Amino acid sequence: MAERPLSPHLQIWKWAPQMFISILHRVTGDGLAIVGLAVLLWWLGALASGVEAYQTFVGVMTTPIGWVVLVGLSWAFFSHLMSGLRHFVLDIGAGYELKANRAWSIAAPVLGVLFTVAFWAIILTK
Repeated sequence: MAERPLSPHLQIWKWAPQMFISILHRVTGDGLAIVGLAVLLWWLGALASGVEAYQTFVGVMTTPIGWVVLVGLSWAFFSHLMSGLRHFVLDIGAGYELKANRAWSIAAPVLGVLFTVAFWAIILTK
């Protein structure tokens, strides 16, 4: 049997911010689709079911685990948004230079965290 060439894989490629942000974009999108949809449907169902069901929802979402879920969802939203904007810029043909691509790959998750902190600071100060 003839030797077939191997495709480059993680043994050959070095990790780079571009690889990390691509994986993070997929993970945050899946998290928003699964967890975000579940929380949204629970919230809508509780809202439609009356005061007691809504109080149960609020009670669960204001526990430490509920706060982690809500902050995690908002972080996933902002991180996904920032990396989506990065992908949009790449789709129009800009930002392929190595330094620019690397800089935006690092800036996207940092901006996601900053926007999440700002979002919760605004919510908690009102």
